[in-house]
Amino acid sequence: MNSSIFGRVAEDAVNFLFSHFRGGFDAFSAALGAVIKLLEDGLGAVPFIAMLVILMALALWRRGVVFAVFVGAALYVINYMGLWAQTVSTLALVVAATFFSLVIGVPLGIWGARNRRVEVVLRSLLDFMQTMPAFVYLIPAVILFGLGRVPAVIATIVFAMPPVVRLTTLGIRQVREELLEAGRSFGSTDAQLLWKIQLPNALPSIMAGVNQTIMMALSMVVVASMIGAGGLGEYVLSGIQRLDIGIGFEGGLGVVLLAIILDRLTESFGVKAKKKKKVISTPAKPAATGTSAQT
Repeated sequence: MNSSIFGRVAEDAVNFLFSHFRGGFDAFSAALGAVIKLLEDGLGAVPFIAMLVILMALALWRRGVVFAVFVGAALYVINYMGLWAQTVSTLALVVAATFFSLVIGVPLGIWGARNRRVEVVLRSLLDFMQTMPAFVYLIPAVILFGLGRVPAVIATIVFAMPPVVRLTTLGIRQVREELLEAGRSFGSTDAQLLWKIQLPNALPSIMAGVNQTIMMALSMVVVASMIGAGGLGEYVLSGIQRLDIGIGFEGGLGVVLLAIILDRLTESFGVKAKKKKKVISTPAKPAATGTSAQT
């Protein structure tokens, strides 16, 4: 099947990058691979019981007793199915992809909120990134970085980054103008307005973007397993290839349980920040004078 001029342009661009910057891509791949390996080894070194206690304590702190019990039961089920090692591998991939998505996405969101032209360009680019099928990202990622976890993380970053960029821009733009005017009246610089007023008030929206980024990164697990990402996605892919309903269901259940835990925990930080914002922004009621009008 012959591709059109658009396909040939995309192919030529990838081939140009591979031919002229192969050394740089290899060095970047080695560095990123080392970071992912370090993260996975670090998570894998924590015993299951210790991780169970840590996550249940975090769940108890953020969501209460019921969710803490659910987290304990979910992790027990994952371990009982023999999928703990795959879950740790998937968690490492999601954490790495989310971290780099935030490092890139939050500054882009801030830039877009402060510059209309940048925001217009970013909006078009993010629309392209979100509507492009996830499988398409795997092709240039494999060509440039080879097989394994590195191209999987790169493709996941591209797929999962748009929500945090959009919601960071939205959160900063929704900061009330009177708060900014109050800051300027006290002589605050643009940097002080950003760090002291805009980002704290935009935190609920930013945390919603973090939550969506994590969920989208986790949704790439099965797709990324096609290029050697490993983890729970590889287990699901094995079930698909062998038409084994049991293996596929167990892998899918592991992904679902991990997704619920991550979703509820990250959502709790956004809810707490939103409540704190409401408390701070609520005007105080005028004090009573203690006297009554006399006629």
